[in-house]
Amino acid sequence: MKISVKWLGDYVALPPSVDELARKLTAAGLEIEGVERPGEGLRGVVVAQIRESVQHPNADKLSVTQVDIGGSAMLQVVCGAKNYKVGDRVPLATAGAKLPNGMEIKQAALRGVESFGMLCSAKELGLTEDSSGLLILPPDAKLGAPVAEALGLDDSVLEVNVTPNRPDALSHLGVAREVGVVTGAALKLPQPKLAESGTPASERVKVRIEDATRCTRYAARVVENVTIRPSPTWMQERLKSCGVRAINNVVDVTNYVLLEYGQPLHAFDLDKLAGQEIVVRTAGRGEKMHTLDGKERALDPDDLLICDRDRPQAIAGVMGGGDSEVSQGTTRIVLESAHFVGSSVRRTAKRHALHTEASHRFERGTDLDAVIPAVDRAAQLIAELSGGTVAPGRVDVYPEPKAARRVTLRYGRVERVLGVAVAEAECRRILGALGFKAVEEGTGQTTYDVPRARVDVEREEDLMEEVARVYGYDNIPARLPRGLDTLVPEPASSEAERRLRHALSGAGLNEVVNYSFVAPKSLEVLGAKDAPIALVNPLSVEQSVMRTSLLPGLLENLSRSVRHQVESVGLYETGRAYYRDAQGGQGMRPAAREVPRVAGLLWGLRGGGRSWTQKDARMDFYDAKGAVEALLHELHVTGATFSSAERPAYHPRSCAQVALADGTVLGHVGEIHPRVTKALGLPEGVFVFELDTEPLYSASRLVAESQPLPKYPAVLRDLAVVVPVELANEEVRRVILEVGAPLVEDALVFDVYTGKPIPEGKKNLAYALRYRSAERTLTDVEVTTAHQRIITEVNQRLGAALRA
Repeated sequence: MKISVKWLGDYVALPPSVDELARKLTAAGLEIEGVERPGEGLRGVVVAQIRESVQHPNADKLSVTQVDIGGSAMLQVVCGAKNYKVGDRVPLATAGAKLPNGMEIKQAALRGVESFGMLCSAKELGLTEDSSGLLILPPDAKLGAPVAEALGLDDSVLEVNVTPNRPDALSHLGVAREVGVVTGAALKLPQPKLAESGTPASERVKVRIEDATRCTRYAARVVENVTIRPSPTWMQERLKSCGVRAINNVVDVTNYVLLEYGQPLHAFDLDKLAGQEIVVRTAGRGEKMHTLDGKERALDPDDLLICDRDRPQAIAGVMGGGDSEVSQGTTRIVLESAHFVGSSVRRTAKRHALHTEASHRFERGTDLDAVIPAVDRAAQLIAELSGGTVAPGRVDVYPEPKAARRVTLRYGRVERVLGVAVAEAECRRILGALGFKAVEEGTGQTTYDVPRARVDVEREEDLMEEVARVYGYDNIPARLPRGLDTLVPEPASSEAERRLRHALSGAGLNEVVNYSFVAPKSLEVLGAKDAPIALVNPLSVEQSVMRTSLLPGLLENLSRSVRHQVESVGLYETGRAYYRDAQGGQGMRPAAREVPRVAGLLWGLRGGGRSWTQKDARMDFYDAKGAVEALLHELHVTGATFSSAERPAYHPRSCAQVALADGTVLGHVGEIHPRVTKALGLPEGVFVFELDTEPLYSASRLVAESQPLPKYPAVLRDLAVVVPVELANEEVRRVILEVGAPLVEDALVFDVYTGKPIPEGKKNLAYALRYRSAERTLTDVEVTTAHQRIITEVNQRLGAALRA
């Protein structure tokens, strides 16, 4: 936002220097990113009047002039331009001046005639690219005055970085209020004085609001007998300093008041409005209109429009239409000053790729109380600059008047929150200067009406922030908050998660972070039974539902990697899956049931790719199972079991359920079903796992426990049994450990065999059993007795037979 310092001075007394003003505003939260000084390069250039001009005696294209700069003596200047006449006032660069183009002016003899300066063109002054002769100044320009002053360039322009939460600072009056607060100077608001005459405005134009939710107020003024002509120089200069191009006196006034009040305005040619009626409504299907930028726009039913009786005339809060724009023949105008809801304007502006000064302000929030003062101010200026007459009264449609927001400040909390004591009187002064009106007093507290321009102030802490920024952040001492002398212990789950990451990274998996939003089809293809939660306003159909599994994101990662010809992929992710909750959103209950999980994916060549040190072996089920076992080992979770299971997303031959020793199911590990890989365009041989982390972390042992080395030797025995093919290894192992307790330390399966001479439908399982006592060295008789008991129980319970 560009703010003219000269213009700002109309409303408030300014500090002695621009740099001090910039420093004070920045300290108060309005960061000044830069200061432009348009007249900086015109030092030494003054207003001069040509009193005499004669032909140069030695050059046909040069003239010798005598110029007056307001002193007692004339200056002789040699000039090559021909577009002036005696009596004209022109810029004179005196000896010692340095022009914007780098030229340094010196006293010199030109073809034998002394010249004491240079008469300048607009191009030489850096004002334009046109070099067609001298710049002719207004006849009332003061002789000897700096030319920057004569051209209105003796100004400084502040480049203010206005954050989105402070739309009140998008105007000169808004910034002037800030200046008054930090300097203590009084704010001088414009006081429009209208000379009304003729037919009342209510009889000239009718206004009807059909969508009062998105247009909360619409005011209109009528000005008749206007003459369209250029604006006066002072207004053009102010608009130009703020980066706005002058057009004509009516349009320039609407832009001027916009920059003054921050309230967007629009002027319609009243004679071009069908039925002399204004209707605020949404667009009909198939409607189109031509906007002021010369483009025809297809309107959306969500677009809010300003229409006449027959057709659209403006896109509300964004841009006017070409059909009713002010032109050279306009004699009667209707001034619009309205308040539109920011979200509505934002959607429309984004939809049509239109970002205007008006939409920029409406999107962030405009001052509802500025609607009337702004339209009155504009009517006054238009009447003065165009010779028009203002129709008595105004049309003001305000369907549902809104009360100001009220916030209570407890002065005792200010010090506790800010960390510095600010006197109650100082708090009152600051808030009062910012426009907050005290409406109710209590013991140690005051309730304030919040100015409608301050859309960012909603609660008590916002008032404290206002006090803090004006009081000065530099005045707040730096110290630690109270109560932090002891630190709250870190949750055990945080350490468990760190160890989980360490284990999976050690297993060769890389962590990824995917969106929680997925496409419905990516869950359907996995055979998900739970209906996912759909988003109300998704970015795209590919991110339209909340995930009920972490696998879709990992499979998409694999797809992208395969397209880039990666030979080996190992990934894992920790995150949440989301499920519907019938009671979700009631009271303090979350809207959805969130389940923390970890998932991993492995595919491709084992060892990261091709290598001369090993064969091109591909990863299989045991690589995924090994990654799960690695994280269980890292978390010291013992007794976990892997048992056959069937899941829609997994290959029936390669899926295991992972459970804790107490039977709590953690999740599954296995190979993705070929049906799924085909549907997703993925290669086969994709192995994944997905586990719930809450029960996993609960079962973990994070404090290290030492165990002494065994004092007595172990005795090793092998056991080979023939069992039915469908019998799981874990069932046999469970019986061995149960019957062999307490002497059997471990039972490890080291061979699985089917085929001759093993009967059809049977398999051979070979176990290595380790016997040990913590109290003595076992005898051969004790081991043999325990071993025989195990053989007997396995045969009786499981129908197994000792392999011969």
